[in-house]
Amino acid sequence: MSIRFIHTADIHFGMENYGRINSQTGIHTRLLDFQKAFNFCIDSAIEKQVDFFLFAGDAYKTTTPSPTQQKLMINCLLRLHKARIPVILVIGNHDNPLSFGKAHSLDVFSALPFDGFHVISKPKTVHLKTKHGPINIVGMPWPTRNTIALNNEHIYKSSIEITEYISQAAAHIIKELASDLDPAIPAVLSGHLTVSSGVFSGSEKRAIYGTDPIFLPSDLAIEPFDYVALGHLHRYQNLNPNGYPAIVYAGSVERIDFGERKEDKGFCLVTIKQKGETQHQFIKTPTRPFVQIGVKIKTGVPQTEQVLEAIKKHNLKDAIVKIVYHLPADRPDKVDLHAIQRACSEAHYTVGIIPVHQITKRERRSLAKVDMDFKTLLTTYFGTKPELQKEKDELITKALELWETHQKEQEEKQTQKY
Repeated sequence: MSIRFIHTADIHFGMENYGRINSQTGIHTRLLDFQKAFNFCIDSAIEKQVDFFLFAGDAYKTTTPSPTQQKLMINCLLRLHKARIPVILVIGNHDNPLSFGKAHSLDVFSALPFDGFHVISKPKTVHLKTKHGPINIVGMPWPTRNTIALNNEHIYKSSIEITEYISQAAAHIIKELASDLDPAIPAVLSGHLTVSSGVFSGSEKRAIYGTDPIFLPSDLAIEPFDYVALGHLHRYQNLNPNGYPAIVYAGSVERIDFGERKEDKGFCLVTIKQKGETQHQFIKTPTRPFVQIGVKIKTGVPQTEQVLEAIKKHNLKDAIVKIVYHLPADRPDKVDLHAIQRACSEAHYTVGIIPVHQITKRERRSLAKVDMDFKTLLTTYFGTKPELQKEKDELITKALELWETHQKEQEEKQTQKY
């Protein structure tokens, strides 16, 4: 019979941006958003009675989650244990403290006095016996110096050279673990990795790409794997759509920031019908809508009215909202912020109402020369102002009169001094 499992990743409990404290629970509303999305994954796993639950890294925002965040995470995962669904947890970069001797943020699950949790903090294979047959799961946590042994020959190498070595060493370990598997038994590779053809999104774009160990799709899509379950990139994507096995990022379960506002979030339901035949389905999770409204202000129409008209085109109910309006050059900002805030009253949270002023290009004064007399300078200057041509002569005359008066005052001051 078919083996089915849930593949998810990048839960990031602890993302508490763009929200407020819930008055009934005392917990930040964004943390509750992530809990809701993750519980939806677990509800699906229990409803469909999957054979196991595979999490591909980054449970928390940081390696030091608060007690509240840990409590919510444990309560979610214990629901799977009560339903007798084995849980595979692969350590991601946000889970690993990168310090010798320190426990990672998911270490508590490896210390629980009961079976059902398999924590992969070092490369290894989990031989799992499910109700529908055996399956092998090769786990590759976020590759670091701690997971990949470095010897003395790397002491004087640059960080780029060490990163390249870690990538090559991790790829070699994956091949070795794959070669030890029984090719007749279904197999899954799960890792928290960066694949060269993967697409970053949102907050992940700010990561320094060169510091990530990079893997080629050919390093992962190898026999006898039937599915490659990845975490780290927040966008759902299959990097091997026309080949076998599929190389899939499940993506994050909730939106992290406005860079992900247009992306669907969810998890994957994977079905291995038989050895060599695997399908996966992306299932959306309930997420908080992110709405960004851009307005290009036109002249001749009240500015506030233009922004309000743009707001009416969007459903702001329980959404996180950002409004950006672009002002024409040399136009003052007359938008009524209080009126805009009232129009966003149904939103869950308004991030900002942000004006963008168009930079006025300064005209070059290339025609003016330092050796010109004052009258010539005035004539040259007003020659570049078509809108002042009618008043040009009168303005020059008045400016010269002022100049002469100023010069006489300076001469009198010099005479009095001596």
